Parts: sequence; C-alpha cells; structure tokens
Amino acid sequence: MRRPDVRAFTIPVISALLAVVGMSGGHAADPAPLQLETKISLGRVVGRIDHMAVDLSRRHLFVAELGNDSVGIVDLEAKKVLDRITGLKAPQGVGYASSNDVLYVANAGDGSVRLFRGANFKEFGRIKLGEDADNIRIDTAGQRVFVGYGNGALAIIDAQSNRKIADMTLDGHPESFRLESGGHRVFVNVPDAHAVEVVDRNNGGTLAKWSTGALGSNFPMALDDASRQVIVVFRKPAMLVAFSIPDGANVASASTCGDADDVFADAKRHRVYVSCGDGFLDVFESHDTSYRRIGHIPTVSGARTSLYVPELDRLFLAVRARSQQPAELWVYRPSP
Repeated sequence: MRRPDVRAFTIPVISALLAVVGMSGGHAADPAPLQLETKISLGRVVGRIDHMAVDLSRRHLFVAELGNDSVGIVDLEAKKVLDRITGLKAPQGVGYASSNDVLYVANAGDGSVRLFRGANFKEFGRIKLGEDADNIRIDTAGQRVFVGYGNGALAIIDAQSNRKIADMTLDGHPESFRLESGGHRVFVNVPDAHAVEVVDRNNGGTLAKWSTGALGSNFPMALDDASRQVIVVFRKPAMLVAFSIPDGANVASASTCGDADDVFADAKRHRVYVSCGDGFLDVFESHDTSYRRIGHIPTVSGARTSLYVPELDRLFLAVRARSQQPAELWVYRPSP
C-alpha cells in the first residue's frame, strides 16, 4: 500500500491557517480600525431609522425612529432602551441642548419641532416650521438651535425662549449642515443646487456658494477643524471630498461606500468615519491633501445613519429591523 505524501496535506493546511489569522512574515494582521463592541436591541421598531443625539450627563442616546413615528431613548450604561417617545410624525432630526435640558425633535411629517424635557421626556412645546423639518444642530455658546426644513431654509430657534427668531434662506432643501467652531459661518449641503452654501449665522446672509459640479446627492457633512476642511460625501458617484474652509477649494477626494448618510471626523486619530446604506462602514486616514481608506467594514444593508461621540470614544450605528431580527444599535470602539 502506497503511503500518503504528508507534504501534500501539510502545505495547504498551513497556508489556509495563515490566511485565516491574517499572518504575513510572522506578524498578525492589524485589527480593524473599528471594533464591534456590543449590540443593543431597540425592540419593536419598524422601518427606517434616522439621526441620533446624546445627553452626555445622563448617558442617554436619542434615536429618531422615522418609520416608527417615535424616538427611542437608550441608556448607554445599562445597554437597553429606557423609554420611547411615541405619537410623532416621521421624526428625522434630534438635538439635545444641555444648557436648558431640552430635546428637540424635527418631524418631517408635519413640519414641526417638538420640545421634550430631558429629565422625563415630557412634551412641553411645539414650533411649527413648514414641510420636511430635518437636521438639527445646537449652538451651545450662542444658545440657539438650527433646523433645516422646507424648500430652502434654516430656522433659528432661541434656546432660552424656545421661539423661532429668524430664517436663513438657501437655494434648496438643506441636508446635513455644520456650525463653524469659534466662528460665525454655517456650511450647508444643498443637493438640489449642486452646491455647498456658506451662510452667516449672525445676519443670515450668504457668504459663498461652492459648486459641486458633476458630483450629486451631497448628503453627509463633517468639519475637520484641525485641517480646516469641510468633508462632504456624495452618493452620485460615491465620493468623499474635502473642501478648504477658507476658500472652498477641493483639496482631496477618495471613493467610498454607497448610499452614505453620515460622516464624522475623529480628531484624535486623524480619521474619518462614513456610514453607508449599502452595508459598510468606511474608515479613512486623513492627511493634509489625501484620504486613504484603511477600513471597509461589513454591516447590514440599510444601516446608513450613525453618530460618533468623541467624549465617549464610540461610534453608534442604527440598524433597522430585518427578517426575524429586531432593530438594533451597534456600538463600535475605534482601535487603537
């Protein structure tokens, strides 16, 4: 009987083992730049999930459950849903102001911003804006709340009186927008105008319009204060583009995942995180004039909204319900 050639089995087995553990030259592969730390069930939540906000003092995360007409309140310490605000109308944007302990919820369905106490989540006010109330940003220093809505406006709400005090006019419906740190400018994605519009938040005047050219569907936006760049992610085609804050010059670009809805800058690690509905999280390492993708992490189709909280050093990804699996909040820890 012919004896088997041991080498014929040994070499493939060793090669397979090396491939599995990601070893090359005797060294283990670097860990993924985002490590999935835990999953928190959101319970009976159906349909699309939109944006999130955080109350750092209480460790509460607010999740706009658009398709469910509700906002979930997640206790991050206990890792469970603490409460749920129901009876809303397609909530898209949420913002928590620590200065007055108020949660603001923008409702696309009736164009209202509803106000809730941060301590007990009781509604105590409602501000009617118009149609398609959307993203919310909090100006803590100025005690103002900015809300995008309608066919082209940012509403300014005074956080002391909780009344709308002004509108800033735009050339189309505003998607993501960001408030300049230590300055007076607001950078706004206006996909219908193929532009990023820059407005003065003190007087509402338009300061600049940066054309995006052939690039379309610019929804997510982040500010990288250290590099003085506005980071915009487009869906058509799927591109990340960095614009210079001083003059709007296009300083860097890179291909990214598809159907992006959120992007965040991690100043500590000089990274950028992009969450995409095509089922991926992309991680970029940023330099002055370049963005190199260092992570393309599989998630779930439709999981396109996220929130990076630097104070907690965590990225939260909203995962809608699928098949027999309930909606969840996936918590990622950046590494290293």
